[in-house]
Amino acid sequence: MRGAERKAGAMAIERVGVVGGGQMGGGIAEVCAKAGIDTVVVEVSDELIDRSRAQIEASMLKAVDKGKLDQAGFEAALDNVSFAVSIDDLADRQLVIEAVVENLSVKHELFGRLDEIVEADGAILASNTSSIPITQIAGATGRPGSVVGMHFFNPAQVMPLVEVVSTVVSDGEVVERAATFAEAQLGKVVVRAKDRAGFIVNKLLCPYIFEAIRMYEEGFATKEDIDAAMVNGAGYPMGPLTLADLVGNDTMLAVSESFMEEYQDPKYAAPPLLRRMVEAGLLGRKTGRGFYEY
Repeated sequence: MRGAERKAGAMAIERVGVVGGGQMGGGIAEVCAKAGIDTVVVEVSDELIDRSRAQIEASMLKAVDKGKLDQAGFEAALDNVSFAVSIDDLADRQLVIEAVVENLSVKHELFGRLDEIVEADGAILASNTSSIPITQIAGATGRPGSVVGMHFFNPAQVMPLVEVVSTVVSDGEVVERAATFAEAQLGKVVVRAKDRAGFIVNKLLCPYIFEAIRMYEEGFATKEDIDAAMVNGAGYPMGPLTLADLVGNDTMLAVSESFMEEYQDPKYAAPPLLRRMVEAGLLGRKTGRGFYEY
C-alpha cells in the first residue's frame, strides 16, 4: 500500500456535510458521494433542496451518458447523499464544507453556529471561499485551529484542483487531514496556499478578468473578440468574459472588494461596468444573462 493510501486509511473521513447546495455546493456534494462518502447537504428551504437534488442527479446522469459512471455507481452515489434544512443535522460530521454566498458576515454567522453544533471528535470546519481570508472566518469559532480553506473549482465534479489554505493558527494535523481527504479520497490535485485573499489561482486570475471587462467597457474590442483572442491565442479553455459569467458577476464583484480590502491595489478594483451589471441583476449563467445571454 502506498504512503498516501495508508495515510488515507488511517485518517479516512466518512461523514461530510456541505452547507449550500447550489452550483458549487452541489458539485462538492456530488464529488463526495461518488467517492463513497456519507454526505449531508444543508439548504434553507425544501424548494432549494429539490433544486439541488435535481442538479446533482442530472450531473451524475450526464456522467453515466458519457461512460464516466456506471449505473451501479450512479445509484450508490445517490444513496450517499441526503438533504436537510437545518445545520443541526451536521452534528456528527467529521468534515463540514461551507459553500454559501461570498459574504463575510454570512460566513461569520454560519461558522459561529457550526462551532456550537458540530460535535464529532477532531471535526474539520472548511470554507470554499474563493477570496475571503480564512482567519477572518475562523475568528467566529472557538476552535480556529480546526478551520481551513478548501477551495474547489467550478464545476467541482469536473475541475481537478483543490486549494487547501492554512492560517497562522491552523493545526498542522488538521491541514494534513484536509489535504489527504481531497487528494486520496476525492482524487483531487491539491495545492497549498497561505492565508491571503484570493489564495493562488484567483490572485492571478481575477486581475486578468477585471482587465478584460475594462477593455470591453472602453470599447477596445468586442466581447466576442476578447474571448476568442484568449481562447485561440493564449490557449485558455474559455474567454475571460465567458468565465466571469460562469463564476457569477456578483461573485467577481465580491472578490474585488475582498482584494481591495486586503491589498489596497488598484489592479484589483472592480470596473464600473461590473458594478452596474450586478446592480441590474446581470449575474451571468445563473440569471440567464450576463455579458452573454443563456
